[in-house]
Amino acid sequence: MSQSICIMRLSAIGDVCHAAAMVTRITQAWPDTKVTWVIGKIEHQLVKGMHNVEFIVCDKAQPDARAQLKKALGGREFDVLLLMQVALRANWFASVIKAKRRIGFDWARSKEGHWLFTNERIAATKHTHVLDGFMQFADKIGVPAMELDWAIPIDAQDREWAQQQANQFGRFVIIAPAASKAMRNWTAAGYANIIAQLIEHNITPVICGGPGPVDADITQNILALCSHKQHSKLQNLVGITSLKQMLALMALADCVVAPDTGPAHMATTVRTPVVGLYAHSNPLRTGPYLTINQTVSVYEEAIQQEFGQSWQQLPWGTRAKGKDWMSHLKSATVWDNIATLIHI
Repeated sequence: MSQSICIMRLSAIGDVCHAAAMVTRITQAWPDTKVTWVIGKIEHQLVKGMHNVEFIVCDKAQPDARAQLKKALGGREFDVLLLMQVALRANWFASVIKAKRRIGFDWARSKEGHWLFTNERIAATKHTHVLDGFMQFADKIGVPAMELDWAIPIDAQDREWAQQQANQFGRFVIIAPAASKAMRNWTAAGYANIIAQLIEHNITPVICGGPGPVDADITQNILALCSHKQHSKLQNLVGITSLKQMLALMALADCVVAPDTGPAHMATTVRTPVVGLYAHSNPLRTGPYLTINQTVSVYEEAIQQEFGQSWQQLPWGTRAKGKDWMSHLKSATVWDNIATLIHI
């Protein structure tokens, strides 16, 4: 059993959700082990307060972020570094972390010089979900298998706020329409169609998202397609909630509808079912972990058309590039999956 473990996973929200499951496995199996997680500033707002975890917040937007990380570490040495991010910036930051064992990804999942910053690697696997790939780091250091849990804490104030909202909404479904890139968003017309059907079934549509322009733009496009009556029946919380508030609200929702974006994985951490909307990435790799079977995807079609091969013939994680693939998702299929999950 390692006495001290440092985890490097700075971003993004979805990947941090996956990493939280692995971290929870360690802290539950080895409660006496000192666990330190180097994490991004925004992502920390979601997982802060996790039991038996020391967080070192790294504001990667700052030019002196690496120097600040080195200062925060104070020259200490860990038994193990789990370098769970292959981006060059994460690798570069990790170079200031002293550790006897420096464990990274296998060759197939490595890039940007990742291997230069490690001296061990996890086993190569085929067609592995990102969460399962992260769990391989725990396997590598001998952490016993545990029941899957994320254990992201939500304080009483945020739970109370969410319950107050839920009391006003009645039954509700959260729509988190925005991915980090606009090309991964479904159509505004598609979302508006789902909103209309939810309202017809006396279920409140609640639109959630961050304060960024992608979230704001698609939300405005959706609202422009909704009638005045529908506006009075839906709730728009885009740019209003904190990450913890959004998580607390998701825990009370009937389900969440989202593309390949952080909120889909946030909902999974509180075991709320998700209808994932996918085209550019393989849902078997990055889909909502507990409800992949309810994902609506045209990924196979997109890959076949763009590459002339099936995804099974290409490197795992190959992405489709076309800008219009999300428009191929059919509202009827999305609605059928929602109806199945919420039993209507």
